[in-house]
Amino acid sequence: MLTEVEIRENLKEVEEKICAAVKKAGRNRSDVKLISVSKTNPVEVLEAAYRCGVRVFGENRVQELVEKMDYFESKGIKDIEWHLIGHLQTNKVKYIAGRVAMIHSVDTEKLAKVISDESAKKGVVTDILIELNIGDEDSKFGLESDDLANFVKNIAILPNIRVKGLMCVAPITDDPEKNRKFFNKMYKLSVDIRDKNIDNVNMCELSMGMTGDYTVAIEEGATFVRVGTGIFGKRNYGVQQ
Repeated sequence: MLTEVEIRENLKEVEEKICAAVKKAGRNRSDVKLISVSKTNPVEVLEAAYRCGVRVFGENRVQELVEKMDYFESKGIKDIEWHLIGHLQTNKVKYIAGRVAMIHSVDTEKLAKVISDESAKKGVVTDILIELNIGDEDSKFGLESDDLANFVKNIAILPNIRVKGLMCVAPITDDPEKNRKFFNKMYKLSVDIRDKNIDNVNMCELSMGMTGDYTVAIEEGATFVRVGTGIFGKRNYGVQQ
């Protein structure tokens, strides 16, 4: 578990790399939001990150996310933006509808409908991203890119969601340049859908890039980068929160 000083230093390094990447791409720093991926880390670590200025956290598991949201709310801290970035089961949607800023991992029409229905019960509209299996990996969730256009049209009619863009988990690689083609494909797919002018669909967000490849993702158009290890160090998956 890293100290607050170490987290602060890591955040500084990540920020410097983000700034260099946006400059190289001719973009503005405000075009990219850093999501600090805090999964498996205890609340003490999140509190340290909060003291370092972090206000946007990403979690993979609903139970862990809810526990952390409840903890911070019990402390009277209400200015955190929470993102659900992991696979979401339909029976867990009710626990986070109306409580998260965005759900990044929508990949079935059934899930989209449940999110809309549960959001309606809470009187809210939930922003979502569509997850693509951009590397065609058997181990990954997400739509095939060929199915994207029809999928978007089918879920765009749901009244209590807003389709804000696309998300992917690129293949794990030691060379981030190998993922550039996947990030570029994501950007092109986003533009293709945007050009169709579908009601309730705004392809303004691209969630792609993690600790090993987020600078390349930014160069290819990412608006969200999800950095965990680069901020919090290696995770202990044996610890259950």
